[in-house]
Amino acid sequence: MVDYSFGLWVPHRHRRISNLKCQQREASRRGRARRPDIPDGCVVGNVVTLSAQQEFRKMIRIGIILGSTRPNRKGPQVAQWVLDTASQRGDAEFELIDLRDHPLPHLDEPVPPMFGPSVHAHTRAWAERIAPFDGFVVVTPEYNGGVPGVLKDALDHLFAEWTDKAVGFVSYGAGGGARAVVQLRTVCSTLGMADVGYQVAISLLTDFENHTTFTPRDHHAAALGKTLDQLIAWSTALAPLRAGAETTLVNS
Repeated sequence: MVDYSFGLWVPHRHRRISNLKCQQREASRRGRARRPDIPDGCVVGNVVTLSAQQEFRKMIRIGIILGSTRPNRKGPQVAQWVLDTASQRGDAEFELIDLRDHPLPHLDEPVPPMFGPSVHAHTRAWAERIAPFDGFVVVTPEYNGGVPGVLKDALDHLFAEWTDKAVGFVSYGAGGGARAVVQLRTVCSTLGMADVGYQVAISLLTDFENHTTFTPRDHHAAALGKTLDQLIAWSTALAPLRAGAETTLVNS
């Protein structure tokens, strides 16, 4: 029997590729027989085809989203710490995405983002900014027990650009921002993202010197390291789904 598939195991709940829609051919590494029904980037059974493996061997790109835009915000200190710490790693590339640089109105799309492309230039520009990344760290404050409106709005403006990507959270607030992260996990999972288990919680009461200067502690660094470990691992594991997105049927 010819072995047409080989690679890394993918959990069943992430197999969202319909091979009925496959039209290209995938040759094996050793030049063995081809199957016309298996394109580049397809998941076959419990494994990932060769070209999909090659795709996720590329350097993973992680966007660090700063989810606060108000004056006198403390978020830039936290986001910069995340960026500086993450940039010391060699297993991914990291870039800061400040929502101040991408002002969006209250959601004004006539069609929900999951059903079609945007008619507005501001949404298309936001989509182009987000699309190249493989995963995200969301840096968020907690406002009145919830997510900042500007961050929720930024998430709601897109759909496909978030799907099949991993996300981790760094939160801050009087209680560490934990309630904001609870809401974000629900939102992000609905968008088809994989939210990692570890997170970083920062207290406005004890982790900011004179209530102004962020002073990260050892346990923050440890939590961030574990969060990034999971984030990069999951972003890598989901790469075959992202690679095949243009030629596959996604049940969303």
